Amino acid sequence: MSEVIVSATWRDFLEMCKPRVVLLMLICSVAGMFLATSSSVPLDILIYGNIGIALVAGSAAVVNHIADAHIDARMARTQSRPVATGRVSNREAIIFSAVTGILGFAMLWFLINPLTAWLNLASWVGYGLIYTFFLKRATPQNIVIGGLFGAAPPLFGWTAVTNSIDPGGLLLVLIIFVWTPPHFWALALERKDEYAEVGMPMLPVTHGEAYTRLHILLYTILLVLCTILPYLIGMSGLLYLAGALALGGGFLFWAIVLMRNNNPRAPMETFRYSIVYLGALFLILLLDHYLLVQGIDIAPMELQRVMV
Repeated sequence: MSEVIVSATWRDFLEMCKPRVVLLMLICSVAGMFLATSSSVPLDILIYGNIGIALVAGSAAVVNHIADAHIDARMARTQSRPVATGRVSNREAIIFSAVTGILGFAMLWFLINPLTAWLNLASWVGYGLIYTFFLKRATPQNIVIGGLFGAAPPLFGWTAVTNSIDPGGLLLVLIIFVWTPPHFWALALERKDEYAEVGMPMLPVTHGEAYTRLHILLYTILLVLCTILPYLIGMSGLLYLAGALALGGGFLFWAIVLMRNNNPRAPMETFRYSIVYLGALFLILLLDHYLLVQGIDIAPMELQRVMV
């Protein structure tokens, strides 16, 4: 009996770009844009900047699909991915990654500014090459070190508007950088056996579940502290502070549930909450910034002036 060849569809190419991950990145990028200015963001920067960022991020995601195809085929969560199943060949995926990456870089270079283009290229190299081909397989701290590459979207948005790297943009990067380990380690707890089977040195595999649960809690505490910093430096107001503490309380709740280890659904619930947490945190930060610009909440600004 001859083998049936299934042709790739546009959905397969979209899936390779990890659209849900890119969407979360764009929320952070848009937040970075609006937080970088006290006026409105020019429409061309808002549109072309985020399209360019999405294209470069999608290109890096395709590289991840190519590099991990043999691993994806052995894991239940990823075995139906386009490259792993052969619906998209390596050659097709490489061409698609090159086209989207070059198009995104060119759009950022010519329509936004070279700084934002170079930062996106650096992130592409960091995630698509350094993390995917080396860090991911070299150390259980892969998520911590590699998290820096995935934490950059708000800085991309910031530099798209300002054409400069400023402390405010770096603070947004810090928040995502600290958020990344508890986010991914929660998923790693759920997929521990699969990671062990394919030889991936994720923290639960190399150091055990108890050690991972403890570090999720510690990083979550650190995350809550980091999210207070925008208020303390006058970058945000009381609305953001209340939202950050409420959302952080929810994250701490799930981290403690993980520590107690009496809820088998806790790892995936924590993972899902972490996604909602980050999106909601940046949306509240945006809303708070708008109110602050309108002069509705000036207390943090006054505090900053007193401190200076």
